[in-house]
Amino acid sequence: MDAYTKSFALFFTLLNPFLLSIYLLDLIRDLTLGTFIRVLARASLISGSVFILFAWGGEPIFSEYLQVRFASFQFFGGVVFLLIGIRFVFLGVDAIRTMRGDPEHLAGSIAMPFMIGPGTVSASVVIGTRLPTWGSVAVIVGTLILTVFLVSLLKLAHDRFKESNARLTDRYVEVVGRVSALLIGTIAVDMILEGLGSWLADPDSPWRPADFPGRMGQR
Repeated sequence: MDAYTKSFALFFTLLNPFLLSIYLLDLIRDLTLGTFIRVLARASLISGSVFILFAWGGEPIFSEYLQVRFASFQFFGGVVFLLIGIRFVFLGVDAIRTMRGDPEHLAGSIAMPFMIGPGTVSASVVIGTRLPTWGSVAVIVGTLILTVFLVSLLKLAHDRFKESNARLTDRYVEVVGRVSALLIGTIAVDMILEGLGSWLADPDSPWRPADFPGRMGQR
């Protein structure tokens, strides 16, 4: 595969329209199709701007401008997803609804943390190193458009099926939401461990395991 195909496959896999639709189950159930598409499009516009920024600036945005380690972003993103997963287990689809805040802020609450996360930001940095600037923009924008299209199709399928069997559809949505909490929690723990591992492997980290024997000897 060439660099463009690899970059598209990487970004599309991390955005994962099916998993995104699970995060948005409450909106899929409550909003009309037109409103849902508009909100999702605005969230994609916000996310796309952030992704393009990181594709252009790379990881130095964290280390040089924000003066933080990227591992810290991974760790905190994992903690956020872990909290969402735990609430999902006990509250089902309503867990996400209570965390979104005011309806006028729906686009921002979709963009962060469900679209803008450690994985997609890392992929943006990788795409920026593989491709020229305009090539990176094309891959990011094209992937976001395809993601919005596929999630909108899932919303349309849900609405069509719900018209014929509303009770079964609501029960299915509730079961899928609670089962998906296991996947959300697993992804969250993996983010935390990856961030922790990157932080411990950092030469500037004061808590590297390799330093422990020497420090113990100094005591």
